[in-house]
Amino acid sequence: MGQLMEIVNMISKILWDYILIFGLMGIGIYMTIKLRFPQFSRLIPSLKKMFLGLGKSQKTDDGKMTPFQALSTAVAAQVGTGNIVGVATAIAAGGPGAAFWMLLAAFFGMATIFSEAVLAQKYREEKEGELVGGPAYYIKNGLKSNIIAKFFAIIAAIGLGIVGVMVQSNSIAGAVNSAFGVPIIIITIVLAFLVLKILIGGMGSIAKFSEKVVPIMALMYIFGSIIIILFNISNLIPTIKSIFIGAFTPQAIGGGALGITIQHTIRFGLARGLFSNEAGLGSTPHSHAVAETNHPAEQGFVAMIGVFISTFVICLSTVMVNITTGAYDPTINASIMTESATIMTQNSFSSVFGNVGAMFLAVCLSFFSLTTIIGWYFFAEANIKFLFNSNKLTLTIFKIFSVLALSIGTFVNPTMIWQLVDLFTGMMALPNIIALFILSKEVKEILIDYDRCKEKGYIHWEYAHQNLSKKDVKRNKIKSGLSTTIIK
Repeated sequence: MGQLMEIVNMISKILWDYILIFGLMGIGIYMTIKLRFPQFSRLIPSLKKMFLGLGKSQKTDDGKMTPFQALSTAVAAQVGTGNIVGVATAIAAGGPGAAFWMLLAAFFGMATIFSEAVLAQKYREEKEGELVGGPAYYIKNGLKSNIIAKFFAIIAAIGLGIVGVMVQSNSIAGAVNSAFGVPIIIITIVLAFLVLKILIGGMGSIAKFSEKVVPIMALMYIFGSIIIILFNISNLIPTIKSIFIGAFTPQAIGGGALGITIQHTIRFGLARGLFSNEAGLGSTPHSHAVAETNHPAEQGFVAMIGVFISTFVICLSTVMVNITTGAYDPTINASIMTESATIMTQNSFSSVFGNVGAMFLAVCLSFFSLTTIIGWYFFAEANIKFLFNSNKLTLTIFKIFSVLALSIGTFVNPTMIWQLVDLFTGMMALPNIIALFILSKEVKEILIDYDRCKEKGYIHWEYAHQNLSKKDVKRNKIKSGLSTTIIK
């Protein structure tokens, strides 16, 4: 087993350190230029529209999600232990400057995730009365490659629905056991029951859970972080300076003596930024595909908000609390980097809230991990539907396997399953990046079409790959006055 994990670790290292950093950053920069910097022109209006619509009741048909539910499910997956423990690990290994490169990765990642979302919308399908989509679908329908699509679907189903839920359940068990002393077996039983209850309810249950829990979860952590920063406000400007100085000259803030080079800083910052918001990995398009919206570009704008929340708000909060409180420790033991980074973040919360701080962080970590389990399972299930055409027996068996994996995950060595998660997500990203590059022209055409529709005052899109019911066809014909096309 040890030799096998060494091989897994070696492949993961090659993928993330030498291929994916360039591939993911490359596609982000390429799409940013091709789409004419949508981060500047599209993000603010989308944020404004989202906030104005928060108090309004949104409803949709069964088998679909509202745009906000799709965003919540995507953020549920994006915001996990990586936003707290992973980010703390990045600045511990790469210095405060790693935060700068993390934000840069997120900036370009917005263009990547916009592309993923619009392609997932364009090439989505309907199976057994439910919308379904994601990279496997736009690889099959867009690239016309069923083999590559099936490869992605298999890797995504295992990587997210089996291995992925294991690492998140392990994080919950460790956090709750450490902070509250609850036995692992009790945590496992309660967690398995809770997750199974949500999953049995299907897409509707997952959507309702995400839209209720995710905003509360994020606001709790952000509010706690703001209080800590305010208590250490005198350190705010020096912290910001250390991030910018450390991004290019880490040795200027003591990094040179500790072995932190600019190469380390860039590597850890970019890798953590790309992994934490999942832009380009091919995971979040599964939720954006099922959103009921007037045009694919609109959901692309919503997807950009997910990256903004995940990295620019939550990841940056982790960075700021660690550095402003003085909890940041560049001398932590590299052999137990993840555990040390967790303690480092706990210390930052305890410095203001005392013992309650560690408990508060444990609660946040648990909620982050729980929502990631739900989000990742939903993404994995979309690929099971792709492979087995929504066979109910197959979906039931997969639910059981996923919950069993979750239960086993609470007792497994976290280092081993983190290595497996890195491997599977890396293997997911490769075909997805290729598809995004080849279909980039279509992404630009969709954005141009949206602007054209907006000028005419009628935003609509023809979903050519979605098999709508006869009722929907009739309704749309009446609405548009057309008899030969389906307008949505």
